Amino acid sequence: MSRSLTQAARVLRNSSAARSVFASSIRFYSASALPLKTPITLPNGIKYDQPTGLFINNEFVASQSGKTFTVESPSTQHTVAEVYEGSEQDVEIAVKAAEEAFKSWSQTPASERGLLLSKLADKIHENAELLASIESFDNGKALTLARGDVALVEKVIRYYAGIADKIYGTQIPTNDGFFTYTAREPLGVCGQIIPWNFPLLMWSWKIGPALATGNTVVLKTAESTPLSALVVSQFVQEVGIPAGVVNIISGFGATGAAIAKHPRIKKVAFTGSTATGRYIMKAAAESNLKKVTLELGGKSPHIIFDDADLDTAVEVAALGIFYNSGEVCSAGSRLYVQDTIYDEFIARLKARAEAISVGDPFDNETFQGSQTSKAQLDKILKYIELGKEEGARLVTGGERLDRPGYFIAPTVFADVKEDMRIVREEIFGPVIVATKFSSVSEVVDLANNSEYGLGAGLHTEDINKAIDVAGRIHSGSVWVNTYNAFHEAVPFGGFNQSGMGREMGEQSIDNYTQTKAVRIKINPKN
Repeated sequence: MSRSLTQAARVLRNSSAARSVFASSIRFYSASALPLKTPITLPNGIKYDQPTGLFINNEFVASQSGKTFTVESPSTQHTVAEVYEGSEQDVEIAVKAAEEAFKSWSQTPASERGLLLSKLADKIHENAELLASIESFDNGKALTLARGDVALVEKVIRYYAGIADKIYGTQIPTNDGFFTYTAREPLGVCGQIIPWNFPLLMWSWKIGPALATGNTVVLKTAESTPLSALVVSQFVQEVGIPAGVVNIISGFGATGAAIAKHPRIKKVAFTGSTATGRYIMKAAAESNLKKVTLELGGKSPHIIFDDADLDTAVEVAALGIFYNSGEVCSAGSRLYVQDTIYDEFIARLKARAEAISVGDPFDNETFQGSQTSKAQLDKILKYIELGKEEGARLVTGGERLDRPGYFIAPTVFADVKEDMRIVREEIFGPVIVATKFSSVSEVVDLANNSEYGLGAGLHTEDINKAIDVAGRIHSGSVWVNTYNAFHEAVPFGGFNQSGMGREMGEQSIDNYTQTKAVRIKINPKN
């Protein structure tokens, strides 16, 4: 298990009864004329200046329309900032800046690009507590988990700093009177659209490989969580990454659509829902057949065999669904437990869920913070009601907690049927649905009975069974006796309707390069 996951598991294991949410320590911002930065004091006392402008050509600027939108802290439901809203006009300006920067950035020695990325990782390390605090404040996740996110952000940027000068072509011995070689070249301006559940982590997954390979970027943040990406934009300036290489646009769906359909953007990378991913593909095809990578939804199976270490399996099952308030694309939301241990396991999971501390994200004992928005809260609550109507047995949870903020009690449904919507559809919240199985073949069929294929987990002490089942599950990642164990060198992505292409690892470099073949006629000399 990675360091950040180990830390998360420790918080989960040691958490106590839910605590009341904070409110009084926050300085809220309001003004009639929006400046390009605004002072904020975070609940843990950290003070900083929050950029509010669009980041284009290494400057914070107002949007062309002058329109702004409100950002709130989902743990308190209070407004904390107003930021400028980008439009199609702003995307066009950013693309022009990125195009101009590409001329030199693509020709910058790869070792230099790597050095600048390494300096960016240093800045992230130096400001880790600030970034984690902003992430927790803006997203609602527990600060202890946000720290793990930022640690991985730093590792991701360092990984791509190291790989920048190790992107090789090949020499092909064709034996036909030609000297033949290939080169891997950057694409150009890359559009990137990131989600709200891991704002800074998804920023790093996109920015790292794009910059390492010599591309330039126009990136749209999620409208509910724009703050951390704007803050790290300052570090882009400070470490000397040239103007126009990184451009950050805050905005809504129309801004993302402008990126997806822009005729001079050469590639678009999107993380989010499958429905939006379909739109992205269509827009990309109709504009200029730009390259597309998609990391989309999931409804991931988590399998517990009767020879598993049950203490570990219960902890990991809870971690797999309640981590990040359940707002994880690969969350282990479909639980399959072997019939011989089913009742005991559900009883243990019930106790585990009820022991989770839900509340103030800045309390070090909190494991589950708030949901990120009211819209997401309402969606989850509707699915919970639907599960009750469909006849699933509510074991625990199933309600909004009575406090300010968008908090939901960790929820466990048991005895579900495969045709229930809570089994088939992605809920994206702290809701797990459980059923029993009897044989390996049966559970493999159940696990693969989904339109998705992003992640999967299984628990067994039998290595032969582990390897066999992992090979038969249709999923981009399979974790054995752990869950969501991410690593910057390990590729992540989905099968089926969970997407295409891979994030992280060496494989992500393929998504940001194109291969050129060069053939040179050789005239033999006697």
